[in-house]
Amino acid sequence: MSSTEVEVGPAVDEQRTALVATLSTKLGSALVGSHIRPGDDLWIRVTVDAWADTFRMLRDAHGLKFFNWLSAIDWMPSPFGRDMDAEVDSILQGKVAKAPEPTVTGYAGGDTRFQVLGRLHNLADRWGITIKADIPDDTLTVPSIISVFVGANWHEREVAEMYGIDFAGHPDQRKLYLPTGFEGYPLRKDFPLLARRIKPWPGIVDVEQMPGDDEPEEAAAED
Repeated sequence: MSSTEVEVGPAVDEQRTALVATLSTKLGSALVGSHIRPGDDLWIRVTVDAWADTFRMLRDAHGLKFFNWLSAIDWMPSPFGRDMDAEVDSILQGKVAKAPEPTVTGYAGGDTRFQVLGRLHNLADRWGITIKADIPDDTLTVPSIISVFVGANWHEREVAEMYGIDFAGHPDQRKLYLPTGFEGYPLRKDFPLLARRIKPWPGIVDVEQMPGDDEPEEAAAED
């Protein structure tokens, strides 16, 4: 049985509430969770086995025919700690290391390190929905949705390249950005950004003055 979260709003969102009820009936236990922002937006989380079927159902039965995007997220806190963060953070904290924030998996929840997300829109009625699924840690595999939305092709290739998530049934998962022999997945939290260990992320120490903005001492001397 799915759990539905509804934010406090000015009114009940009958359209989105009815859609969640319909999806709950059609998907059963495959609808793991949902979150409604009344009058604004909707998120649902389904099992990975129901991933492609959910997109097909939303397209065919609910008018969500516009595929917007597909991506993934790694919820694991960075094992490198604060030394990979912006230099401005170190300055404002007096160089004191800050404990990592607790893992929060966003609207509709999550139970695994990796999630895949997709966004569909009903252009006629001007509303959209975000679909999420937990990726099993032992397989890192999710069904491809190219047979439902061909525009997902490059999105899935990007996720495969950057996160190491495999899309079963994808006909051609060639790399988009990296050399063929590149090792590792740059958008994973445990991928070390070695360049940042040589030079910190830009912060307030790197901000240059605009032309005409004199230093206070120089301005005082000129007066």
